Amino acid sequence: MKKNQETAEWFRQATLGMFIHWGLYALLGRGEWVMYRERIAKEDYAKLADQFNPRFFNPEQWCVTAKKAGMKYLVLTTCHHDGFALFDSRHDDFNSVRTAARRNFVAEFVAACRKHGMGVGLYYSLGDWRFGIMKESDSAATAEKMRALTFAQVRELMTNYGKIDILWYDGGWCYPSTPEDTDVEVRKFWRADELNAMVRKLQPAILINNRSGSPEDFGTPEGHINPPKDCPLWEACLTMGMDDNSGWGYWKHNPYHKTPEQIISLLVNATANGGNIIFNVSPDADGVIPGWQTELLETLGTWMADNGEAIYGVSRTEVTRDNNFIQGNSTGLCSEKGNVLYFYMLRWPGEETVIPIMKRKIISASLLKTGKKLSTTVDARGRLIIRGLPANPIDPYCSVIKMEMAPA
Repeated sequence: MKKNQETAEWFRQATLGMFIHWGLYALLGRGEWVMYRERIAKEDYAKLADQFNPRFFNPEQWCVTAKKAGMKYLVLTTCHHDGFALFDSRHDDFNSVRTAARRNFVAEFVAACRKHGMGVGLYYSLGDWRFGIMKESDSAATAEKMRALTFAQVRELMTNYGKIDILWYDGGWCYPSTPEDTDVEVRKFWRADELNAMVRKLQPAILINNRSGSPEDFGTPEGHINPPKDCPLWEACLTMGMDDNSGWGYWKHNPYHKTPEQIISLLVNATANGGNIIFNVSPDADGVIPGWQTELLETLGTWMADNGEAIYGVSRTEVTRDNNFIQGNSTGLCSEKGNVLYFYMLRWPGEETVIPIMKRKIISASLLKTGKKLSTTVDARGRLIIRGLPANPIDPYCSVIKMEMAPA
C-alpha cells in the first residue's frame, strides 16, 4: 500500500461520495456499455460527438446535490471505455473540446468541486473499445498505441487541473486478452508500476484505486459491500438501479430503482464494515441528473442530517462481535468512533433491545436523532439490555443509538 496518510485519513473521514457516469452514451439512453453491447462500429459511434452539446451541464448543481446528500467528494468519468474524453487532449481529437460541445467538462467539474469544498476524483478507463473488444477483436498490434494514449492522457489529467484527490482507474483489460486477465497480467500489460509512479510524481498526495492490477491505495468492490481481503482502505461503488450493477450510464427507460431503505441499508453496512461507499448518478445528454435519483439523494440527505455523526469517520468494531464473526443483533449492527459506539437499528425492536455480546462497559445511551436518554443494564449472562425506546421507530429507515463506552 502506497497511500499518502493525510489523504487516506481525509478519504476515511469522508465516507460517502458521488460517482458520475456521463458521456456520449447518454445520447442513446441505453447505458454506458451500449457501444459494446450492441457492437456499434467505432466510426458510427464517433458521430455521436457531433451531437453532444449539453444544454444544462452544471457541475455546481451536481456539487450542491451531492453536498445536500451528505457526500464529501465526487468522481467523474473523464473518459469511459468508448474512448471519448471530457477534456482537451492534444494526443487524441476524440474529446469534448474538439467536437460539437467545444467545452472542457473536466476543467469545469474540478472548478466546481473546489468552489464547493468537495474532494475531486477523476475516473479514467485504461481500456478503449476503439482498439478492439477484449477477447474478441483486441490484438497485440494495437496494444502499444492504446497504452501510449493512456499514459499520455493520464499525464494530462494529472498535470492540467491542479490538485487531484483520487484517481479512479477502470477497464484494466489485457490486449491481447488472456483467459482470465488476472491482476498480475493486468499490472504487467499496463506497466502499472511505471504509470502510477508517474502519477505520484505529478500528484504526491493522490489516492489511486486498485484497478490497474496493482493494489495501490484502496480497493473497489463493485455492486456489493463485502470488504476486500488485505485492503484496509476501500470503497464500495454501487448504482441506484435495482440491480447493484445496472445502469451506470443514463438509461431513458429503466423502471428498476433502489428504494430509500436499500440506499440507507447499504450505506450503514459499508460504514459498519469499515469502508466508504460511492453512489452513482447518471446524468442525461443535457447533463441533468434524473429526477428519481435526486429524490433518493434528497431522502439520503435528510437521514444524514440527523445521523451523519454515526457515518463520518467511524471504524469497524469488535466490541459486539461473537466467535462466528457476527456482530450487533437481529435488529442491526454497530460501528465505533473513539469511545463512542453507534448501533444502527435497521429493523425496529420495540421498547427494548438486547445486544448479546458486549465487551466494553457502557456508561450511557441515547437516541442520536432526538437525544432521548435510554437505560442500559447487563444481565447475568453478560447481555446488554437497552430499555426506554419508543414503541414505534423514530425514523422510517434506520434509527441510531449512541452509546458512550468506558475507556478501554
